[in-house]
Amino acid sequence: MKKIYVLTLSLLMVALSSCSSDDDGVEIIPGESTGDVTTYDLSSVSDPGISGTATFTKKTDGSTDVSIVMTGTTSGTHPAHIHANTAAEGGDIVIDLTDVDGATRRSLTNITETNGGTAITYEELIAFDGYINVHQSADNLSTLLAQGDIGQNDLTGETKSYDLLTKDVEGISGTATFSERLNGEALLEVMLDGTPDGGMHPGHIHNNSAAETGGIAITLTTLDGTTGMSKTNISALNDGTDITYTELLDFDGYINFHLSSDDLATLVAQGDIGGNELTGETKDYELVTKDVDGISGTATFAERKSGAALVTVMLDGTPDGGMHPGHIHNNSAAETGGIAKTLTTLDGTTGMSVTHIEALNDGTEIGYAGLLDFDGYINFHLSADDLATLVAQGDIGENELTGETKEYELVTKDVAGISGTATFAERKSGAALVTVMLDGTPDGGMHPGHIHNNSAAETGGIAKTLTTLDGTTGMSVTHIEALNDGTEIGYAELLDFDGYINFHLSADDLATLVAQGDIGQNELTGMSKTYDLATKDVAGISGTATFAERKSGETLVTLDIDGTPAGGMHPAHIHAGSVAEAPGDILITLATVNGTSGMSMTNVSAYNAADGTANGGTAITYDEMVAIDGYINVHLSADELGTIVAQGNVGANAN
Repeated sequence: MKKIYVLTLSLLMVALSSCSSDDDGVEIIPGESTGDVTTYDLSSVSDPGISGTATFTKKTDGSTDVSIVMTGTTSGTHPAHIHANTAAEGGDIVIDLTDVDGATRRSLTNITETNGGTAITYEELIAFDGYINVHQSADNLSTLLAQGDIGQNDLTGETKSYDLLTKDVEGISGTATFSERLNGEALLEVMLDGTPDGGMHPGHIHNNSAAETGGIAITLTTLDGTTGMSKTNISALNDGTDITYTELLDFDGYINFHLSSDDLATLVAQGDIGGNELTGETKDYELVTKDVDGISGTATFAERKSGAALVTVMLDGTPDGGMHPGHIHNNSAAETGGIAKTLTTLDGTTGMSVTHIEALNDGTEIGYAGLLDFDGYINFHLSADDLATLVAQGDIGENELTGETKEYELVTKDVAGISGTATFAERKSGAALVTVMLDGTPDGGMHPGHIHNNSAAETGGIAKTLTTLDGTTGMSVTHIEALNDGTEIGYAELLDFDGYINFHLSADDLATLVAQGDIGQNELTGMSKTYDLATKDVAGISGTATFAERKSGETLVTLDIDGTPAGGMHPAHIHAGSVAEAPGDILITLATVNGTSGMSMTNVSAYNAADGTANGGTAITYDEMVAIDGYINVHLSADELGTIVAQGNVGANAN
């Protein structure tokens, strides 16, 4: 027979006086306990000051004592029941429990069977698909004081929370918390702040990420705007596919809550969940101004739990109402390349574009990690009708600059007033970005440029063609990962390259140089020594010889002679011994002095060979040059070597 003891208020105090207590002070009905006890929390519902616990105790006679202990009640009689299903789902009453006495805050019930007469054991109760409700009164069952899931619906303590962000209605945001049940199902509790009293806000879990959008996968309990709360038990998708708490944490989905059932288009809160959760790993890339002044911003790549990427672009200065197409392109911006991935069109009013990336346009899979090493750059365009006008651009992935740079001076050559710098910047890939900036170039001019082999003093063939410099902007930008012949070369190797840069007046006048400068191992260290060259056989001609150390250890010898006649060409040499011991053998042949400019520049790396070949003999360093036992002669001409126009001791003889 059914064995449920219902203690009326008049008998309760008598029963309590004859009851024993377990170690937690919970009252139990007389009879021996086996020691098996399970306790469930009863959470507040209508009154935050009222809550409690329900303790199930196994008895030796096979029955189960259910003891409810409340906090916060003061008087009255509060009906209590065990219902079928979870509290989030709701369900019929399966077992009536003794009413809770508000004054003593207790309810005691011994259970052997359900209301329908089906026997039920302790083991079956603590595995039961049910929950407990404690009501305000028999006349007000709709008001719940406390409620709690029991049995297989009890929570394991494992939870996961996701942010739900403000969308179309300012001031509304919150969290979605998934809690694991013992049976593997999930309780989803959504709490939103800022929802209006009386509002009813439909909610759904959708397939895909919020950036992609997708169909409804699971319908959630409509959120009550007054409480800001929605509770849903999840055990399956809308199509009947079973899904567990663990599987939800990897689900490819997002949550939407809508303004109302009549206005689903207006979203009050939204957030990615499961595999689309962000790990916190991010990478920012700068998008710089291009063809439209005042527009620039950043592209932020964020890693998802799934390994995919969320790319958020924020541009400042875009016009209200503008719609700006964007793409990730192959190669660097300096090289240009085809579209690899189409980005979400940027809204000029918000300045924002958000794109989920797990594959390129051709279907090649790529995620966050792959994008950080991708050989690419981003372009945003003025409009779909004007893709040629770029509003912002920036290198990404392996083309990102590390911050390591080296600047070389490009000096004036054949056209007065033009000079500048060449800046070599290291990319993450090890390649180099070479940015040349020249001042004084004419508007509309187009100036070819090259990196040549050897030093400028020696001259040499073209090693790498640079991007033609635009005279209007004075800029040339070139990506370098190989020389013209295919030899791989990067930033580090270029800093030691035996080369120099030339920029020419035009493609039709390559002979006229507008700027020139040594690079790599030919860079000057700043160490130098200057020697006087005195007048000799021709009055009024004198000058200096400057020995400058290169990074390579070689020497740039610059002769600067005043008083030489325009058009004259004056051979020069370093001789052995001192002026006082002259004549001495020629040790090193220097470049002929141009009488018009009075200049001669020679790269010295070795003595002349035995056959007189310049730089063909034993190597000599800068340190050895400034200690050389020698002197310099500058001659009137190749036909009059006997006439010396300037002369001076150098090296060890200079003192």
